[in-house]
Amino acid sequence: MDILPPSPTLPPPSRRAARTRGRAGRNLPVAVGVGVGLGGLVLASLLVRKEAFVAVAAVAIVLAVWELGQAFAARRITVPLVPVLVGSVGILVSAYAAGEEALLVAFGLTVLAVVVWRVLEGVDGAVRDVAAGIFSTAYVPFLAGFAMLMLAADDGPARVIVFVLVTVASDIGGYAVGVLLGRHPMAPSVSPKKSWEGLAGSAVAALLAGALGVVLLLGGTWWAGVVVGAAVLVTATLGDLAESLLKRDLGIKDMGSLLPGHGGVMDRLDSLLPTAPVVYLLLAALVPVVP
Repeated sequence: MDILPPSPTLPPPSRRAARTRGRAGRNLPVAVGVGVGLGGLVLASLLVRKEAFVAVAAVAIVLAVWELGQAFAARRITVPLVPVLVGSVGILVSAYAAGEEALLVAFGLTVLAVVVWRVLEGVDGAVRDVAAGIFSTAYVPFLAGFAMLMLAADDGPARVIVFVLVTVASDIGGYAVGVLLGRHPMAPSVSPKKSWEGLAGSAVAALLAGALGVVLLLGGTWWAGVVVGAAVLVTATLGDLAESLLKRDLGIKDMGSLLPGHGGVMDRLDSLLPTAPVVYLLLAALVPVVP
């Protein structure tokens, strides 16, 4: 029985799937499923009780810090994980329970604990390890603490939803347009798959999500939402590029493998972390809480 060769104009399904996956950079169905699950968990925790979201955020931040520590270890840099992990939980809880000053105090105490913990182990390489520990503390739990400050407001869950919604919209808009239409690399030496077309998709999605989110969820003005969306476009893009640069410097592809189709927890927080303080400040200035 003759077997016809594959049509030159229509590759076999396996080859088409491989090409699609290669262009998308991930297993798309799995990534979508995991993303929807994470979004549902975050939304449910916000709607059930504020403290539930604090707990979910604490777990995510602890995992992210652990991943970052493992990434540094690949370069023989030892992050003092015990004080950083304990301090991470303290920073989040302090920010939620007692506000901005408590956030700064908890951060300072964590930095002090990192220094003392590492010096007690010996001075050889201590400066390098302490610097990595302070960086990890500032990069992950300290920035995440601003989401806790948003949460503490009377309309805190809505503020956090707007923050997450606009950031995720920016990421998805950039990813979708980049995969479909991306032709001109934006920063090929840092993140080869990022394109100017993808940035345009991020801009449209972020501005639209910002305007709708601020008006519908916070009762603010549409222009305040546009300002928030524009700021998120900048911070989310820079956050993504910054983590790509860090991973390239450390010689790794992903920060972890805990989230199928996404990589590690840090790979999903890279845009959210630098965006949190900016959205917190903008919402506080443009959409004040109504007593």
